[in-house]
Amino acid sequence: PFSSMFPSAIPDCDPTISPRLYHTCMAPISLAVLVGLSLLVKRRRLHRSCWNGVPGLLSPANFLEEEGNRGLVAAVFGILFSSLCVLVLDRDPLPLITHSSQSTREYWKILALLYYPAFYYPLIACATVRHRVSYLVGCLLSWCHCVVHIWQKVDCPQSPKIYRYYSTLSYVPIILCLVLLSLWYPALLIRSFTEQEETLDKEVTGRSYYKKYLKAVLSKRPRKGSSAKIEESLLSRVQTYLRSYIYAPEEGFRIPLKLVLSITTAVIAVYQVALLLLVAVVPTIQIVRAGMTKDIVVLLVQFGLVPSESPAVPGDMEKELNTVKYYLWSLEVCYICSLVLCCLLTCAMLLRTLVMHRNNLKALYQGAVLDVFYKAHILRPSRQAIVCWMSFASFQTAFACLGLLIQQVIFFICSVGFTFLFVIPLQSGTNMYLFKIIQNMWPFWLTLVIAVIVQNLAAHYQFLEQHPLRKELTNRRALYIVTYLLFPINVLVGVLAGVWRMVISGLYNSIHFCQLDISLLNRSVETFDPGYHMYCHYLKIEVSQSHPMMKAFCLLLLQPARLEGPPGLRASNVEEGIQLMQPKKAPLSRTRFKQSRARWWLAYTLLNNPSLTACRKTALSDPTANGTQLSPPKP
Repeated sequence: PFSSMFPSAIPDCDPTISPRLYHTCMAPISLAVLVGLSLLVKRRRLHRSCWNGVPGLLSPANFLEEEGNRGLVAAVFGILFSSLCVLVLDRDPLPLITHSSQSTREYWKILALLYYPAFYYPLIACATVRHRVSYLVGCLLSWCHCVVHIWQKVDCPQSPKIYRYYSTLSYVPIILCLVLLSLWYPALLIRSFTEQEETLDKEVTGRSYYKKYLKAVLSKRPRKGSSAKIEESLLSRVQTYLRSYIYAPEEGFRIPLKLVLSITTAVIAVYQVALLLLVAVVPTIQIVRAGMTKDIVVLLVQFGLVPSESPAVPGDMEKELNTVKYYLWSLEVCYICSLVLCCLLTCAMLLRTLVMHRNNLKALYQGAVLDVFYKAHILRPSRQAIVCWMSFASFQTAFACLGLLIQQVIFFICSVGFTFLFVIPLQSGTNMYLFKIIQNMWPFWLTLVIAVIVQNLAAHYQFLEQHPLRKELTNRRALYIVTYLLFPINVLVGVLAGVWRMVISGLYNSIHFCQLDISLLNRSVETFDPGYHMYCHYLKIEVSQSHPMMKAFCLLLLQPARLEGPPGLRASNVEEGIQLMQPKKAPLSRTRFKQSRARWWLAYTLLNNPSLTACRKTALSDPTANGTQLSPPKP
């Protein structure tokens, strides 16, 4: 029935496990889990006699490391952002407090922004501890969250909020991320029983990644193809351009965790915003189309919005009613098509930004600062760089949301204009307003086209003298006369060019709005672009604090203190990456020689890496800060 299309016609549904009951039970459990994990991992720097150490705060993730449970961390961030999207439109943003008034609702939203990160904190902290007990607790927590959310949506699939299925569809990312966690933690628990991990692998995160990175950097790969430059065909150039928008993993390089989080939350943001735009507009258009009556059609005919054979004497109006419904259906199709196109373009730009991130990081790892930045930058931490690094993933998510909204407005207006000014008039033969304007002004348009063609022909054949090695101006007097005579016409051509510039710049900026690796402003004022400004500072922290070569060097420095006796004679995994081989049973002198050669190669690489020069000089200027003990002065 027609009344069932309205959201108010759907009765309120109270699930068996209400959100208030769910959070009332799970919030104390989450707090108890955090306290238990803190006691499990004690800090032993203060009060060593008290409980053999004091509890410390758990790190949610090693954001500057290149290895770990990256998918698990991304899933928790996806849950956190999806919860943020839900609470913005919810009548009770804080589940612990129901039936909040309009005056206090905004305060509860602010409190909810702090509550949800703390509520889901144990889901990510259980993986950081790297203990079987923490994996077991993570299994139980993820299973509880997943079962409760699925049960709530199965119990009440429809709700009167915006659209009957909006609540269920908005929880799809949360449920998928919880399902991923429900499978990830059992896998970690099973692997902790089946695999015997080395002590060094447990203590040093990212060790295998540095091995792969060194393999890729130090290995001598044969060049593919001939060194001669071969002219590519148009098809191959198009294929190369399309492949630049597809991120393909490369051996020996891994995208940093912060970038993985930013892309994950940005994709979820695209889904949430697209879902909201879809359910907020399309059902309304369908309701208007279904409730259209002949009385409204008569009013539209009188205003000239709907063509009619006898507008002065309204008749049956059945034909006009079908025309109005067809117009509304066309409007709905334009809206859905523009929304799908915007989602595809935004996702393509996010994939493209992954490729650009990898190219920029690889260039900065090699010290090619000017290949990434317009001006020379010192790659070292600063107050502003730390703040930008902390906010990078959040900014990427927000820019993806705003970019999708801007694209939807622009593409919807363009699609509606094209449909109602070109497609429908050509189909029905009515409302030919644009074609009549073009028909009446054809001498004007022809004059502009002829003026442009004449200028190009005159410039090529009369005003340009071509020599084998150079080109010069000629017939300057005629050039000045033609320039003066065509000035008024060129003003009109400039107006059309200005309109085209406005359109193409608007389309380009809206499409690339979600890309933080490029600036939408000129190079001289690119610092005023907050997105690009944040991206530049983010790269400074990533390169200065997570350089794979420096990490590998630190691992080699730590290795002699960890390996003692006969096991210390074996080459470590890092040295295997440098040597590209692993000897089975090597003599004592040969093993020491390979270790020395591996360390010398790495030291030589570090010494000649321009991106590490500034940091190395700063470290060497204060040896005590880096753990070097100065010898006492001689008497």
